[in-house]
Amino acid sequence: MNLSPDLLPESCDVLVIGAGPAGSAAAMLLARGGLDVVVVDQHCFPREKVCGDGLIPDAHRALRRLGVFDEVMAQAVHCSHVTCVGTRGQAIDVPGSLAVLPRRELDQLLLRNAVAAGARMFAPLRLLAPIESHGEVVGARLAQGEREHSVRARWVLLATGAVPQGLMVAGMSTRQSPSGVAMRGYVKNEAMVGRIDRLQIVWHRALAGGYGWIFPCPDGVFNIGVCTMDAQPSLRSGRARRSPNLRHLMDEFVRVHAPARELMAGGSLLGTMKGAPLRTTLNGARFGRPGLMVIGEAAGTTYSLTGEGIGKAMESAIGAAELLLKGREAGICDDDVLRQYEALLSALRPQFQLYERANLVNRHPWITDLMIWRARRSPWLLSKMSGALEETTNPGKLLTLRGLWRALTA
Repeated sequence: MNLSPDLLPESCDVLVIGAGPAGSAAAMLLARGGLDVVVVDQHCFPREKVCGDGLIPDAHRALRRLGVFDEVMAQAVHCSHVTCVGTRGQAIDVPGSLAVLPRRELDQLLLRNAVAAGARMFAPLRLLAPIESHGEVVGARLAQGEREHSVRARWVLLATGAVPQGLMVAGMSTRQSPSGVAMRGYVKNEAMVGRIDRLQIVWHRALAGGYGWIFPCPDGVFNIGVCTMDAQPSLRSGRARRSPNLRHLMDEFVRVHAPARELMAGGSLLGTMKGAPLRTTLNGARFGRPGLMVIGEAAGTTYSLTGEGIGKAMESAIGAAELLLKGREAGICDDDVLRQYEALLSALRPQFQLYERANLVNRHPWITDLMIWRARRSPWLLSKMSGALEETTNPGKLLTLRGLWRALTA
């Protein structure tokens, strides 16, 4: 699957930089549409990726659109609920269509399907700079160690994730600092299989500005992690808050949440705890310039409330790929294709901003106690919380004065 960079072609129709869910989703659809697609990544696959590994309904919809849903679900752990735990230990099970598959397996599967469709994958290669001609991106300069390669392309899709270096060298970054940060580890503990059979999200005052999670993976392995959105710039001031130490947050999570203590005490850590930045709320990057589109988490397609971004990353990639194919078939000029892509993402900003406002829950975890207490007594509120997973309800509206009043009285 990983072709040697020495075999890189001099040109292609579309050059995709980054082979995560967004890059592979775009490559898959474009190759199926008959375009010559080259994918490059700085890592050979399979490779590890820091993530919670949760696949919520928006990811399920994207996987169905790609035609790989059944293949993914055959490998994943299926869960019918996410358990939300408040600061006082009260919990509510929120129903939803949920699954967990480590990103190492998910990303490998998506890339394999892109290659099967005709895309070519070359690694390891990192982006040095775009190739420009008369103000338009016409390819990219890439590096394999100290050796340079150049590939010309009609379009370049930048799918380099939350780390800002790719955006910076491409001239697309508007903010280098992350929106949030997360840390996760894999713990094998066969004794906890069946005892933790749902996604767990835990809020506590000790987890300042964020939450902890435990997600069951295949083969008696659990993904345990913490996330904080305290690096998220305020909508009012625009200034970033200083993020707390992630290792300290992980220690606090294990201290305050009994299942986390039991999981760690009786299990074995596979590898090391690893951290990564998050880019949320469609902020921090330009969406495109002539000849180039930014897709996936590089464009900030992660929700700040939940830190979930796999589904939205694939959605942005699917939108970009469909517009490129439509432009080719209908003879739409590249400038119009780019404007349509930018409009597609810009139209989602209000929804992402409501999720950012709902991030108030992470900064003031006592709100979770109130919502969980009420949801245990209100089928209406529980249905709205489930709707937030399904994206039929926007959680930001629940945290308005009107929404809170309805939640307390319904």
